[in-house]
Amino acid sequence: MSDTNQNGEAIYGRDGAGVTKGPIIPKSATEALRPERVPDPPRRSRKARSQLIIFLNFLMTLTVVVAVAAVLAFYYAISTYQAKGPLAVNTNFIVRNGAGLAEIASNLERNDVISDARIFRYVTATYLADNETLKAGEYEIKAGASMREIMDLLKSGKSILYSVSLPEGLTVRQMFRRLQEDPVLEGELPGDLPAEGSLRPDTYKFSRGTKRAEIVEQMQAAQEKLIDQIWEKRDASIPLTSKEEFVTLASIVEKETGKADERAHVASVFINRLERGMRLQSDPTIVYGIFGGEGKPSDRPIFQSDLQKETPYNTYKIKGLPPTPIANPGRAALEAVANPWRTKDLYFVADGTGGHVFAATLEEHNANVKRWRKIEADKGSDPNIAVDGQPADQPDPSAKKNSTN
Repeated sequence: MSDTNQNGEAIYGRDGAGVTKGPIIPKSATEALRPERVPDPPRRSRKARSQLIIFLNFLMTLTVVVAVAAVLAFYYAISTYQAKGPLAVNTNFIVRNGAGLAEIASNLERNDVISDARIFRYVTATYLADNETLKAGEYEIKAGASMREIMDLLKSGKSILYSVSLPEGLTVRQMFRRLQEDPVLEGELPGDLPAEGSLRPDTYKFSRGTKRAEIVEQMQAAQEKLIDQIWEKRDASIPLTSKEEFVTLASIVEKETGKADERAHVASVFINRLERGMRLQSDPTIVYGIFGGEGKPSDRPIFQSDLQKETPYNTYKIKGLPPTPIANPGRAALEAVANPWRTKDLYFVADGTGGHVFAATLEEHNANVKRWRKIEADKGSDPNIAVDGQPADQPDPSAKKNSTN
């Protein structure tokens, strides 16, 4: 059936070449817009259908995804590494000797110092150079410290320092006792005691984990260096022939006075007595001869009877210096003996104010001793207690005839 015109005649269409195609069938608007035939999709080339190409496309896609994920993970790790940490208050953290990065990271997370041990471990490893490690010790970590700040601290080795004070005049045994009682130091002390006078009195700083034997080695090296330096600069006229004698006399001076302005004066008295062949008559040598390195109990005075006890250290009985030092002298005592004052004094006794009064003659000395005995008597002291310094009314029979005795 075909359309007709007003006269009832059929209407035929023609194509572009003018050929009659048949009657034109009218369509609705929807039908007119709908294509008469959907074209088939183009066939994929054999190359595009290749399994290798498909696999390579998959790898490329996977690579892109992994790369994006890696960038995001790296950004997250770095952000977390540099962000404020979870620590609420300052805390001390200990890195033991020989601890590896994995152990340190795990301990930090376990103690809520950091939020993620893996991030700390792997990012820190990128900051450490070859053969570089986080150092052992005890560290104070501030509240809110980031992983980066913690890494910098542990890398620097700026750990908490403790100290042990070993003042001048202590014996080796007394120094060992203090080292043994220190609660932070570790390990055993050397089994053999160092020579008396061979340890330098000082305050020694150390970090947690330091061995007691390490402090002893440090003290010995420091004292040896100090003695060598001062001995080289000594007054060549002093009657001491070896460093051993030098340290021995310095130890006596150290025990006789704790006043800095008296040491060189006390040293001059002993130098003068040595030059005249007089006995030193030093009370601290008596104490060492009786009690040795353990030291005299604080509540036990020196009695007159102690002056008569026969020991190798009793300088009331022996001539010259005792066989060894009686304590560990410090720098000031060593320097005083190396360069003593030039005086004629041969005696000294306590003056009641913490110092001493000096005398060049026995007569002057006896007067000084009487004043001291009166001071002690007024305090109610035992008259049998020996006087600091040389005893009164007892000229030294060992003195040469040309001495002032």
